[in-house]
Amino acid sequence: MNPSTAQARVIVDELVRNTVSHVVLCPGSRNAPLSFALHDAATAGRLQLHVRIDERGAAFLALGIAARTGRPVAVVCTSGTAAANFHPAVLEADRAGVPLIVLTADRPPELRAAGANQVIDQQRLYGDAIRYYDELAVAERRAGQNAYWRSQICRAWNAAYGEWRCGPVHLNVPFREPLVPDDEGDWYEPLEGRPGGARWTELPDFGALPSFVVPSARCGLVVVCDSGVRAAGEWAGQHGWPVVSETGGLGLSGAGAIGSGIWLLGAEKFIAAHKPEQVLCIGRPTVFRQIQTLLSDADVEVLLVRPDADWPAPAHNVRQVGQWFDEPSKPADPDWLKSWRRADRAALAAVGGALEAEPWPSGLRLAAELVDALPPDALLVVGSSNPARDVALAGGVRPDILVHRNRGVAGIDGTLSTAIGAATVHRGHSYALVGDLTFLHDVNGLLAGPAEDAARPDLTIVVLNDDGGGIFSLLEQGAPEHGDAFERVFGTPHGADLGALCQGFRVPHVLARTREEFREALRPEPGVRVVEVRVDRSRHRDLHARVRAAVSAAL
Repeated sequence: MNPSTAQARVIVDELVRNTVSHVVLCPGSRNAPLSFALHDAATAGRLQLHVRIDERGAAFLALGIAARTGRPVAVVCTSGTAAANFHPAVLEADRAGVPLIVLTADRPPELRAAGANQVIDQQRLYGDAIRYYDELAVAERRAGQNAYWRSQICRAWNAAYGEWRCGPVHLNVPFREPLVPDDEGDWYEPLEGRPGGARWTELPDFGALPSFVVPSARCGLVVVCDSGVRAAGEWAGQHGWPVVSETGGLGLSGAGAIGSGIWLLGAEKFIAAHKPEQVLCIGRPTVFRQIQTLLSDADVEVLLVRPDADWPAPAHNVRQVGQWFDEPSKPADPDWLKSWRRADRAALAAVGGALEAEPWPSGLRLAAELVDALPPDALLVVGSSNPARDVALAGGVRPDILVHRNRGVAGIDGTLSTAIGAATVHRGHSYALVGDLTFLHDVNGLLAGPAEDAARPDLTIVVLNDDGGGIFSLLEQGAPEHGDAFERVFGTPHGADLGALCQGFRVPHVLARTREEFREALRPEPGVRVVEVRVDRSRHRDLHARVRAAVSAAL
């Protein structure tokens, strides 16, 4: 057995022993030893292998699986720019706390110095975005190799799963030729792992004893920006605190759930009369400026639940940081939650009335109807830019919906691949709501060969197509005085035929021109499919202003 084959087989075996059950592989030559070893393990039923030809999409597919399962997922590629294309997903995994094990094949040192093909400097390629980095020594025929390889896989798994917070790790693996299995023969030492399928080094299950923050205000507010929406809603309802979320009412449950929370935080008169003494912020806010404004208020004490040393502090006034929240030390004001709930009912009615008065479709109304039509226990992956805002502002309260967003660095990279990955391990039908630029940016995520069809999830991708950067029409750039420059450098119309693209990828496509066609297209069906709705983005800015005015008038 040649050294590269021996090393690859041991690496894959130890990954399985460390509970890695999903691996995403990109084809290449230098990573051939790992490719053969992974194929053998998948054939034996030891892991589920996903093969993709686009490295950027492959890494986001792995990220989606890892985010949904909460367990480390490995992603494997060859050397050169293939490894560089993992970088956006590594950055997202770092900021979002998603456990990824990145395995990049490389040339051995003597070929790097010789100007060999597909050689770049892969040492610490992802900078500070990783929890752990190591380059494995080139495999040799000598004693101690098996223990060394297995130990390093355990170290990587340990760092990815997180003593403090989950995240990506990077193992760079240089392989010498031959890169393919040769005649089987004796290796220098036994290559078995621990008896009974145990990992080489037993490690603790981190997070079993989290640190807690202790709320102490009689008039407090919970703001949920990351996971933990359902638990936060139940806690808030039990203790008399209102809870608002960056995903609106999706996933929120309990008596404290405030579906119109983002609108209420933006209503100046309301928030002036209902300023909380403390804000229990779960995660890092990324979408709405009104949340940032609240957290920046010097009169508001901030308690932050975020298992990371890099906590958000807009005004640098965070009082406590912990991994979870404990029982409050004081009872809440009994009238505090009642006043928020009264305002919530009025605001939700105002939003619904304003949207019904608008012609169909619009981004807000599309989001509202999508959320209303979702089957129980569905997964909804929400893209950045307008979809993230539309769902929060118009989605209504659905405690039975699971939401995922790539809000670590809030990019549009790899969103389709992330959705496919998350849907692959979700029990039930899944949906994604994305904009047209997000769709085009990751259209290769739709590509999977016939051998991968058995693993294709049931996923409906809804594309809000406003032919360009509709999000900018809601920002300062979209003000009327910038009209001459706006279309060229911000609006960026593209005129792409999404249906033709889907046909090329063998993915069913429906163009929903009416409300009835849209509702019909949302019925759960097997496989991956795309539902496109075309929207006039010139209406975005005025529509938001009208809804905002309706909410203010109702309070």
